[in-house]
Amino acid sequence: MEKLSFSVAEIEAPLDLIMQLLVKHRLDILNIDISALLEQYLAVIRGWREQNLEIQSEFLEMASRLVYMKTVSLLPRREEESEALKKELSGQLVDYSVCRGAAANLGELYIGGEIFSREASELPVDRAYTLVHPALILAEALCDAMGKNEKRRPPPRDAFEPIVSRPVVSVTARIFTVLRALRRGKWIRLKDLYAGEGEKSGMIATFLAILELIRAGKVAVRGDEAGLIRK
Repeated sequence: MEKLSFSVAEIEAPLDLIMQLLVKHRLDILNIDISALLEQYLAVIRGWREQNLEIQSEFLEMASRLVYMKTVSLLPRREEESEALKKELSGQLVDYSVCRGAAANLGELYIGGEIFSREASELPVDRAYTLVHPALILAEALCDAMGKNEKRRPPPRDAFEPIVSRPVVSVTARIFTVLRALRRGKWIRLKDLYAGEGEKSGMIATFLAILELIRAGKVAVRGDEAGLIRK
């Protein structure tokens, strides 16, 4: 259903009605007496109802807003919120007043209620860079640009050489190494399994192999001698 609108005494919006009430009763727009404004606003709403005029929801929303502002002003320890609400309403009224004045000025420029315009003219564009900068700033800009180019370059091969050149230690191979060591005897010390390991990757592979054998139930840990027992 299309929303009905109306204009009573040149009132088209809630802020317009409040502006007229402020002017009529000489209220300060920057220090509004909310109680007096609410009483006058509700009187206008009641008058419209008596005339069987349909009231837009915006006017009822503004009425509920003014009622809330008055309620907050009467509550103890709510002074800051009350002042903030009053300042917000005052700011909206000031902006609304400025916009109405600008609209009135534009209306005076109309001829016969019509707006005349012309197509935009093409203006020549000079794309030459005419600004002059100190040499120090240009040198810093050049260094920054060169630094960005350096960051975009891929890392050198030498950075990956220590990683790529190291031998790959297989955990499976270390499992067979531990099992071969246990075939020579009933048990073996853990430190003997790590003997001769120069690389950290080899020690880690041996440790993982021992854990895998324990999980599979092939070996058990002998606590008194810190060694492995073959099952």
